[in-house]
Amino acid sequence: MLEANRSSGPGPGPGPVTADDVQYAVRLAVAALRGVDAAADWDADAGSLEWSCRETVEHLADDLFAYAAQLGPEQPPLDAEVPFVWRAERPGAPANVIFADRGAGPAGLVRVLDACGGLLAAMVRVTPASVRSHHVFGLSDAEGFAAMGVVETLVHLHDVAEGLGIGWAPDAGLCDRVLVRLFPDAPTGTDRWPTLLWATGRGEIPGHARLSRWRWYGAPRGER
Repeated sequence: MLEANRSSGPGPGPGPVTADDVQYAVRLAVAALRGVDAAADWDADAGSLEWSCRETVEHLADDLFAYAAQLGPEQPPLDAEVPFVWRAERPGAPANVIFADRGAGPAGLVRVLDACGGLLAAMVRVTPASVRSHHVFGLSDAEGFAAMGVVETLVHLHDVAEGLGIGWAPDAGLCDRVLVRLFPDAPTGTDRWPTLLWATGRGEIPGHARLSRWRWYGAPRGER
């Protein structure tokens, strides 16, 4: 099981979410996926999702790419997503811009994820804190998009890990930072990783039933 200690990440506690956090989360994900047994079935369902493990990794890569793209224009859009063409390969599959070449196998799929994570980390590093861009849950800043990318990575790896039968347990400090940034109403006296799964509708924590609907709040700090 891949389990990181706080000391191995960019920093402990609920400070700002940074490009280093994005890079760290994606590196954890890439390492976990590269350790999957060669006989694993990537077409198996990813946890409770209706997507396969392969589709879920593609969707994650697409999320990271899309967040980077929202920060990319000289004048980021404030009322819409950058108008790429999203398409699904089958009914019920995620609609993506990013797809991995099936001929490249699992290694190629993981490399696509790694590359898209690098794009988001790079854009977060160079985007001024004053910049705002559209997200369906409201305008956000570079830190917000970094936090979104980390959450997507952590929880979708949870989905994929369930489907592939591997362990996955990110460190508490990383989970805490994104909980503070995006889920201001989440419980604070509970273990951080189970709480992030609860906040994204993937589990229960003591005293709190599983959520049937959930969202995050990407508004910049001080603008909520």
